[in-house]
Amino acid sequence: MSVDGYSSGPGGPAEDRWLHEHAADPATLEHFEGIWRGCSSVLVGRNNYLGFHSVWPGITRADDTDPRTRELGRWLDAVDKAVVSTTLDDAPWSHSRIFRDPRSAVGALRAEPGRDVLVLNSATLIGSLLREDLVDDLRLAIVPVLLGGGLRLLPDDVAGAWSMVSTTVLPNGAVSVHHRRRR
Repeated sequence: MSVDGYSSGPGGPAEDRWLHEHAADPATLEHFEGIWRGCSSVLVGRNNYLGFHSVWPGITRADDTDPRTRELGRWLDAVDKAVVSTTLDDAPWSHSRIFRDPRSAVGALRAEPGRDVLVLNSATLIGSLLREDLVDDLRLAIVPVLLGGGLRLLPDDVAGAWSMVSTTVLPNGAVSVHHRRRR
């Protein structure tokens, strides 16, 4: 997210070059590889599911894709994907299933064997999960850019206490923070 708390700028995803530059940075890729490799499922909203599905299979197969990015694409293809959507009727990407609300998705994922569940950059879904107290850990990359508006990542109407687990300063100036919910 940006320093001022946005996951997308005023122009929407089509103009979020800042985010793509950060995500493609080799140090960022290496840092977040340690996170996604520890997860057995992803939870994603409809928009991000459709966006990821439209891009990642092609990236994974492209000849000029670097090995780390290709491996992330393979993981995204193989991982269990829980999509929260009230309008999506079909989820064609392998290992995908649709849930109509966040609570049922989290309940199903928690009841299954496996490791951590990762929410993939879905601001609306993250807000819903926070409102329903369904988030145990927050892992945020704070990118040194001010957007001045856009899609706020963390909603204004949610309060709670969190403990700092770790911080990592990435070479590109971003700071990755890991917070755990205090119960």
